[in-house]
Amino acid sequence: MERVKLTLPLDRAAVAGLRAGDLVLLSGPVFTARDAAHKRMVEALDRGEELPFPLDGQTIYYVGPCPAPPGRPVGSAGPTTSGRMDRYAPKLLRLGLLGMIGKGKRTEEVRQAIVDAGAVYFGATGGAGALIATCVESAEVVAYEDLGTEAVRRMVVKDLPAVVLIDPTGADLYRIGRERWRIPG
Repeated sequence: MERVKLTLPLDRAAVAGLRAGDLVLLSGPVFTARDAAHKRMVEALDRGEELPFPLDGQTIYYVGPCPAPPGRPVGSAGPTTSGRMDRYAPKLLRLGLLGMIGKGKRTEEVRQAIVDAGAVYFGATGGAGALIATCVESAEVVAYEDLGTEAVRRMVVKDLPAVVLIDPTGADLYRIGRERWRIPG
């Protein structure tokens, strides 16, 4: 199967054509954030403050990369479980976030928020953090440095492999797979 090459930040036209199961290569800037950073971002929004980066068209990668070895921008950079961000994702999607990269199923509320926003949820392969790190060309902390590896970073990636798990129509690859192989819920 051929991979779709996508340039980040995303645009709505490119996202609209994606379907669950599509294999993609992502190139451009992504922002890293795990649950502690998401909590801080939503609390800042609730106080009427601006976020440390613009959300419009952006993609958040649910990762806290390991410290960088000599000569590399980051160490291992495998995805974390996306469900820990589910309580925050709908609000960020309403504010313009178009892409999320992680692993694992999402709640029905997040799936519907993806549809409402015309967004996409990509899956990266868990356990392949060292391989994914080779796709990272640069990384800089942009917020919450006190969180260490979980600080928000702007990472520039080239040809980061992923699969569309939930597309803008709401098709969910986890549901499709269970139905196809008759695996209970």
